[in-house]
Amino acid sequence: MKHGFLKVAAASPAVRVGDLAFNTDSAARCIARAEAEGIALLVLPELHLTAYTCGDLFFTDTLLTAAEASLLRLCDDTAGKRCVVVVGVPLRTDGKLYNCAAVLHDGAILGIVPKSVLPNHGGFNEARRFTSGEDYSGAGQITLRGRTVPFGLDLLFRCEELPSFVLGVEVCEDLWAPETRSTKLCLAGATVIANPSASDELVGKDEYRRLLVNATSARLLCGYVCANAGHGESTQGMVFSGHSLICENGVLLAEKRPFADSDMVSTELDLQRLCFERRSNSAFRPNGSFRAIPFHLPLRETVLTRPIDPQPFVPADESVRRERAKAIMRMQSDGLKKRIEHIGCQKIVVGISGGLDSTLALLVMVHAMDQLRRPRTDILAISMPCFGTTARTKNNAEKLCAQLGVSFKTVDISQSVLQHFADIGHDPTRTDLTFENSQARERTQVLMDVANQCGGIVVGTGDLSELALGWATYNGDQMSMYGVNASVPKTLIRHILEQEMQNFSADTAAVLRDILETPISPELLPAENGQIVQKTEDLVGPYALHDFFLYHLLRTGAGPERIFRLAKHAFAGTYDANTILHWLKTFLRRFFTQQFKRSCLPDGPKVGTVSLSPRGDWDMPSDASAALWLQEAEALTNN
Repeated sequence: MKHGFLKVAAASPAVRVGDLAFNTDSAARCIARAEAEGIALLVLPELHLTAYTCGDLFFTDTLLTAAEASLLRLCDDTAGKRCVVVVGVPLRTDGKLYNCAAVLHDGAILGIVPKSVLPNHGGFNEARRFTSGEDYSGAGQITLRGRTVPFGLDLLFRCEELPSFVLGVEVCEDLWAPETRSTKLCLAGATVIANPSASDELVGKDEYRRLLVNATSARLLCGYVCANAGHGESTQGMVFSGHSLICENGVLLAEKRPFADSDMVSTELDLQRLCFERRSNSAFRPNGSFRAIPFHLPLRETVLTRPIDPQPFVPADESVRRERAKAIMRMQSDGLKKRIEHIGCQKIVVGISGGLDSTLALLVMVHAMDQLRRPRTDILAISMPCFGTTARTKNNAEKLCAQLGVSFKTVDISQSVLQHFADIGHDPTRTDLTFENSQARERTQVLMDVANQCGGIVVGTGDLSELALGWATYNGDQMSMYGVNASVPKTLIRHILEQEMQNFSADTAAVLRDILETPISPELLPAENGQIVQKTEDLVGPYALHDFFLYHLLRTGAGPERIFRLAKHAFAGTYDANTILHWLKTFLRRFFTQQFKRSCLPDGPKVGTVSLSPRGDWDMPSDASAALWLQEAEALTNN
């Protein structure tokens, strides 16, 4: 439960129709297993204690009296256990029978939630036997074993120790209705929805059920645990497969597939992220008056079993990754196309270095010109070699431009920079920040002035990862007239270029491959024996880590302690804890101190949910203090 992770499970234990002793024992075994595995919430199927398919046996006092006794027995079984249990049971009150979900915890019944929507079609005839919770008009409580227990549709169960854990309950068909109970529950504050279900299996229904549960979790920004009835239910008219699902904000985290042999599936819900999503989503406006039922659940470390993607910006599935790359390229090129049309410029100018970023920018420009049906010669790529330029990058830049058919020009800036050193009295043998930034600013000056000469605009090449770290020279490569890569992280650029290799000739693809294999470098320090000596990732850290830090800071609202834990899990076997922590501190320092470079960024297309554009996506004062974040990070040193 630490850092907002809640371990949950959906179980479909075997049942026997009308055999309450057997069914209660099977539920108790699931509860014992859940307790042993550190599960905080266990959801069992609809009407599990009796079985769902009892038919008119639900009219009999014998079955209903035994159901109450079984519920109380199961409740006693939870005593001393930390797991919250949701189980289906038929209960009578005020002369009516209700299809209910009981919420049990530590020897107590926290509350009873009746089913609202009673299906009366396609083999289901619940309205024949049960009363809808919507029609309940009682006092909002039921008496069991002499104890008064909250009863009704207006119940929310709140964990005192983990305020982000607010449980709402709906039963099976309640989810399938046009107006769902879960919508009202989540708007009233529920972050987790438990659904004890008895949904029969039909051809294609598993796909629809999966889509429904997943989409509901996305729409309501919640965790959703659906436990479906399975083996042992009557097959007289229907078949039940035990298809159970655990989803979170549109992501299927765990699934017990139809007719699977296992009886339980579990994973962790990220409640902290869900709460962050709700806070930052202006469309999510809480409302509704519900009764809050408090319960205690001592905090404990939750072992993470759910996958934490080390490359959150890069889809793991190859086909999805391929389509994502195409979509991003289209967004980038379409944005540039619109800008060219609006300005009416004669040329578009870019500095081409033979590195990843300028290569992506050039390809975006090519696609934009192709869409405009203008000649690629209206693209002017300028190579500006200086002290650190290697033959490898220079040659790759020239070959790529030739094969793409764009205009190409070389402007050696060495003498201009040396003259500048003389003008300001800088020793050219002193390879400090002035030595480096003078080259970057000279290159920008050349690009801007050439653009003026040819009636063009300068297309920026800096990417999202560099902007996060401030790895750009202020009023140098930080500046352009339109930055096409501004919201594309470094880890994703590689995959976009790999996809682009499929769109060009074998010769062009070979150049792109060598560019991908070239160490990332600004090439501002003199080369040694013709080789790059200034490798960016040696200086500021691996971009894989920094992109991970950036994603979780901005997209999930995580602090340093939580980011560190997630990174250790995601990069286990790749980076050790000390390495991760070292670069996390570097990231935090640079992210805060370099905001001034982001506050005056040129326009550029937004392609993903994480952006550092000062025009609404990231609004932070340039003088905001990093003290709180660094203090939290420093405290992690001995962890």
